[in-house]
Amino acid sequence: MKRYSWKAGSVMTVLALAAALLWGPQRAGEAQSSDDVDAFVKHHWRLPVPPQGDPPDAFSPIEASLHPKECALCHRQQFEDWKTSLHSRSMGPGIYGQLLNMEEKNPATYTICATCHTPLSEQIPHLKEGSEYRPNEAFDPALQAAGLICAGCHVRQHERFGPPRRPEVPTPPAEVVQPHGGFTATTAFQRSEFCKPCHQFAEGAFALNGKLLENTFVEWQASPYAEEGVQCQGCHMPDRRHLWRGIQDPDMVRQAMTVSVSPLASSYRPGDTLQATITVTNSGAGHYLPTYVTPKIFVQGDLLDAAGEVIADSFQEAVIGREIALNLSREMYDTRIAPKASLDFGYTMALPETAATLRVRIVVHPDHFYQRFFEAVLRNDRGSLGKAHLEAALEKTSTSSFTVFEHHVPVPMVGN
Repeated sequence: MKRYSWKAGSVMTVLALAAALLWGPQRAGEAQSSDDVDAFVKHHWRLPVPPQGDPPDAFSPIEASLHPKECALCHRQQFEDWKTSLHSRSMGPGIYGQLLNMEEKNPATYTICATCHTPLSEQIPHLKEGSEYRPNEAFDPALQAAGLICAGCHVRQHERFGPPRRPEVPTPPAEVVQPHGGFTATTAFQRSEFCKPCHQFAEGAFALNGKLLENTFVEWQASPYAEEGVQCQGCHMPDRRHLWRGIQDPDMVRQAMTVSVSPLASSYRPGDTLQATITVTNSGAGHYLPTYVTPKIFVQGDLLDAAGEVIADSFQEAVIGREIALNLSREMYDTRIAPKASLDFGYTMALPETAATLRVRIVVHPDHFYQRFFEAVLRNDRGSLGKAHLEAALEKTSTSSFTVFEHHVPVPMVGN
């Protein structure tokens, strides 16, 4: 059987791309048991991912490439989604600025941090040989800069892996030669276990106050969502979209929480005490809200006068989050909300005669820890290799907060 040419612009390129998009090349797609999924994930996510090695002789340069832009020739929608995601920025200036000084001085620590942010061996400058780390001849700086790329999840020794094709997609005719030899299908890509290697610290790993620093998979595992069979992909990859929205996305946060304010009294006189309860429910996140130590969610209340101006000294604030020391030495508090659970926050204030409205806001700062960490590091920086990158990261994190909820409750003052 003749193999199709992949030269840009050729008729056969168009036919091969059309075949790939229409039939979704696949070698196997049987459902897997939980044990099978665990075994697949354990083998698939050896970190860093072992070197790909030489591609098959029959592969064209495009098929042999690990760069996302080549994947986009067939998988345009996935590529466009990925470009908007945090996965495409997993080697952003914040992490890169920290890692720069580690590359040669402490490659072991570098590798521990980098293997989730850039999991392929081809993305890591030094690899372990025996008991030592040596420069990686296959290291590709462009791949490193691209972060968590398509190949990070889907390519092993140049073999492609992915979820079974959709039921409505027909089986390709036997005579159709698939790009890169098709792919091996596994339901593991549709299971939360697939996300676990990078979103769950192992038992016995770094913990504070008896809790792992990253515990997202276990939080989900203990939630009603796991019992109901709702997987991580159901929320973070809806309809197989490669978006991975989370705490950085206002719409995603709004879907995760429900906010209510208790009714006020029918009337107040100046000097009366207003008591309101603000209830925040984790109604949509399959893990704690928020799940990690970096974000904070601020529950805010204040009083406005008839002109909409803030009344002095009326501002009150509570925090939903896990506060830890910048040096990771201790946990100060943990007010995060478990799945389907609620937390009440009281607003109590003696009312001035000018009070007209109680304003309640929920403000999310997804990079709260990072901002303080970068500020602290830069205060002591004496010209390190990563300084410029950390400055860029600080600029971004200091402007990343947003309001997801604002509600104005009229305060019925006698005489107003």
